Amino acid sequence: MKDQNTQCIKVEDMEAPVFKALLHFIYWDSLPDMQELTGLNSKWASTLMCQHLLAAADRYGLERLRLMCEESLCEDVAINTVATTLALAEQHHCFQLKAVCLKFIATSENLRAVMQTDGFEYLKESCPSVLTELLEYVARFTEHSDFMCKHRNEAILDGSDMNGRRVKQRL
Repeated sequence: MKDQNTQCIKVEDMEAPVFKALLHFIYWDSLPDMQELTGLNSKWASTLMCQHLLAAADRYGLERLRLMCEESLCEDVAINTVATTLALAEQHHCFQLKAVCLKFIATSENLRAVMQTDGFEYLKESCPSVLTELLEYVARFTEHSDFMCKHRNEAILDGSDMNGRRVKQRL
């Protein structure tokens, strides 16, 4: 803090709406209405605000706010924001959020779409180690899917159900 004669303190490491949301949390112990705060009626703007707020909460040691933002971001995973959210989860040690993002991206149709976003480019540049984790996750996801399909097909061919029990085929 500066001396008593200073009437204005500049906070240069965050945008004004994010600081306003931070103050709202400090005074009310709740997340503000993100759409009202951004002035936009879109999920993307709310997600972006929540991402910035999570980073601010981590920077200033507001653990409860960080967890609330993490929970909110887990609920609003989308193609156009998941890569930046994953990078944010990695940078701020949000393990639950990271797991949700990896699971979302792991499906082949989502992976293709996510790779086309600017956020994916940001992820590659800012957190290259996460790409290795993503590839391992996709490989495990694919192996599991292949195993389930093979097991299901074998069960159908030998007249068993998914638990290995013999079943009669209905005509």
